Amino acid sequence: MENANKLLKQYFGYEDFKKGQKEIISHILNGEDCLAIMPTGAGKSICYQIPALLFNGITIVISPLISLMKDQVDSLLQLGISATYINSSLSPSNYSQTIENASNSMYKIIYVAPERLNSDCFLRLFEQLDVSMIAIDEAHCVSMWGHDFRKSYTEISNFIQKLNKRPIITAFTATATDAVKKDIVKLLHLNNPFILTTGFDRENLSFYIETPEDKKDYLVNYLDNNKDRSGIIYCLTRKKVEELYNYLLDLGYKVSKYHGGMSDKDRASFQEDFVYDKSNIMIATNAFGMGIDKSNIRYVIHFNMPKDIEGYYQEAGRAGRDGTFSECILLFSRADIVTNKFLISQSDNVVSRSMDYRKLNAIIDYCNTDKCLRKYILEYFGETPSFEICNNCTNCNSKTESIDITQEAKKILSCIKRMQERFGSGMVSDVLKGAKTSKIKSFGFDSLSTYGIMNNYTKSSIKEIIAFLISSNYINSVGDTYPILTLNSASNEILFGNKSIFIKRKIDFSYEASNNDNYNMELFNILKNCRKELAIKENIPPFVIFSDSTLISMCKKTPVTEEQMMNISGVGRYKYDKYGEIFINLIKHYLTSNVLPKSERNKKIKEDTKLVSYDLYKKGTSIEEIANIRGLTKQTIENHLLKCFEDGLDINLEKYVNTEFEVAIKDAIKKLGTKKLRPIKDILPSQVSYFDINYYIIKDKFAM
Repeated sequence: MENANKLLKQYFGYEDFKKGQKEIISHILNGEDCLAIMPTGAGKSICYQIPALLFNGITIVISPLISLMKDQVDSLLQLGISATYINSSLSPSNYSQTIENASNSMYKIIYVAPERLNSDCFLRLFEQLDVSMIAIDEAHCVSMWGHDFRKSYTEISNFIQKLNKRPIITAFTATATDAVKKDIVKLLHLNNPFILTTGFDRENLSFYIETPEDKKDYLVNYLDNNKDRSGIIYCLTRKKVEELYNYLLDLGYKVSKYHGGMSDKDRASFQEDFVYDKSNIMIATNAFGMGIDKSNIRYVIHFNMPKDIEGYYQEAGRAGRDGTFSECILLFSRADIVTNKFLISQSDNVVSRSMDYRKLNAIIDYCNTDKCLRKYILEYFGETPSFEICNNCTNCNSKTESIDITQEAKKILSCIKRMQERFGSGMVSDVLKGAKTSKIKSFGFDSLSTYGIMNNYTKSSIKEIIAFLISSNYINSVGDTYPILTLNSASNEILFGNKSIFIKRKIDFSYEASNNDNYNMELFNILKNCRKELAIKENIPPFVIFSDSTLISMCKKTPVTEEQMMNISGVGRYKYDKYGEIFINLIKHYLTSNVLPKSERNKKIKEDTKLVSYDLYKKGTSIEEIANIRGLTKQTIENHLLKCFEDGLDINLEKYVNTEFEVAIKDAIKKLGTKKLRPIKDILPSQVSYFDINYYIIKDKFAM
């Protein structure tokens, strides 16, 4: 593992492995198959990327999404690691070149779409190559019991069996129940694998359930408080995505959209805008996001309740991949239950449909529980949390009051019993409310002693209490499409014992962009702006240069030397050589501008600020781009570079100078002298700038 530790620092800039990474890498290097269930942001990719660098042959990474492959390959190339991808986005010429390069062993890691595995040409290529390892990302897609089954994943084992030599097989996923784990091992033919589940807890994520009267008003209020942050808003249907997209677009938000009804071209365009920070809001169905590598997503809002906790947790987990505090908010309404039941009912698979209804009931309980939301999720995935209160969810953080609903509970349980435990919450609520429907009359329920006993409550309030009693296991909900309510031993404790029931109700709670890490936001925005401009120039997503967490670490530690910068988590040798001095000089400039006494500060600023511009110039950044990055005028940057030229630094400004008028400029300087520039400018053509004049004045000094 000594070599693995060296590579971790050299390429990725990290001193230590995250939880579970070392164990997985150790077993892979020992030649064992592995299955790793690690939450989003836990660093699954490093678990196969570091062994790939240590193995003699190549590593194939099977990944479900084109966008993920591109992001992963961009990130690896930024680290100086030879990698490529093979998928349908390649042109015929690029595909041929990539295949030829692969044949010549020019790559250590090759990402492929599972659909490619059926190609005889593709198989012949990899039969010729030394394949050390196959890593299967999003491995839950192989299981029908998973929340995102993909038929193409079932072909993976056939491809592996056709290879001349069986490589090490590794599989990775963020969420998997026990049934899905068993399927992954069985269907991928893992050979006595080492299985590691690091835990599903994401401590940097806050979980909130909200039931606003108007979801759009709530959303706009939240977005207004989080204008500069990137986030995803998930909707259940394509129609809702379009509606919300147009609504926010009309209000002036920078917004993208994504759903299965759009063309491939439009989806790719909107996704690129979001990944490259051209828009900071993505509105999408669950078709968007699996494998999205964007690390600076600060919030995920579910405008509608999803149909299961597995899907919800994976989608919510796209926030905060870099470990920085982020928020996951679910906007719940009973209409979402109806929509989800309709969507489930469209499935032709009876077994799958029954499973989906049970999963739906679990997330309905999640939305209704008054217990810790994080604890509920972890228990769902089979963990036993060591805490009762996480202090990082709605139910743990909100100011609440406990309301005694013992009498209401007794009335509801009594009504269910008198209705012979044969009906669902809608019918029970109608009887308690005293509704005058033909169905109630036909069953004779209008003569029950519980008929109309809660007529002073709204039907939605009655259903809310019923939902709470179900989630707290005081009532059983039996069945799939039309579940009926039945009593249990806990019900009897309320009806016939002295048990009191309390429901917690939130008094107030507010969401605003938080700075939980306590770092300098002004400096962060300066570094973030620089990162964005560099990313535009290189045509890569900003987070590929440095993650938000790395920029935050720079803000906290303010490195001003190479040694200090190399100790920042996420800064490896390759990235330091490429970007280190740029960010060091920005930090130096900020510190001298804000820390030193005014007289000393002004002197230091004049010294250091030109060097920041010079370093950007040396990286190939144009004068206009430097001005944008630094938030200064073009003329100021020109003066910085002229001063560097005068100081004898290695700089070639001739490409920026109007050389067409060189003779005229020199004659004017000779005639009028250099005491004042305005007279020189006045006798020259209008195309000549002060920058041109200054350049030839300085150049003339060197010639003397």
